[in-house]
Amino acid sequence: MDEEKKNPETAEEAEAAETECKEPQAAEAETPETEEAAVPEKERKFGRKKENELKKKLEALKAETEAALKAEKDKYLRLAAEYDNYRRRSQKEKETTYSDGKADTVLQLLPVYDNLSRALKAECSDPNFYKGVEMTMTQLLGIFEKLGVTPIEAEGQPFDPAEHNAVVHVEDEALGENVVVEEFQKGFKLNDKVIRFAMVKVAN
Repeated sequence: MDEEKKNPETAEEAEAAETECKEPQAAEAETPETEEAAVPEKERKFGRKKENELKKKLEALKAETEAALKAEKDKYLRLAAEYDNYRRRSQKEKETTYSDGKADTVLQLLPVYDNLSRALKAECSDPNFYKGVEMTMTQLLGIFEKLGVTPIEAEGQPFDPAEHNAVVHVEDEALGENVVVEEFQKGFKLNDKVIRFAMVKVAN
């Protein structure tokens, strides 16, 4: 009888003990599932945060790159404009230097022209000598023409201060007003530039 009484108690105790043992196991079994549900959410938040950070860095890098490209483009455009200005300035200086050089050369030859012109106006008893002087003058005028040098028209033309230098003024009712009546020294132009003014007498 004593043994029968002890057995149920033992059975109950055993059952209670078994229940106590099972409950922690159930709790332990539920913990990993909760952690598994929580970990992906944390990872998603972390991923979104990293993604936003990367987007911000990418946008900042893009803005920095665009600013650098714009600065380089502006620098290139300025350099190109400066080079174009330098090229045009150099070309103009070259043309001016060449033109000035030609003008100086012609100015050195003009006294030769003046002497030949006076020789042709003077009386000469030797036709061969006169012919030689005439040929020399023709050759000189041919050189002037090749260089772009042309004589300035003066006698009988209206007085033009841009081409004529009036050294004598006369009053004559038979002549027109402000007209060149005599040329003392021939003037010349190099293209459109006057290299020597015509020395003239002007009426009225």
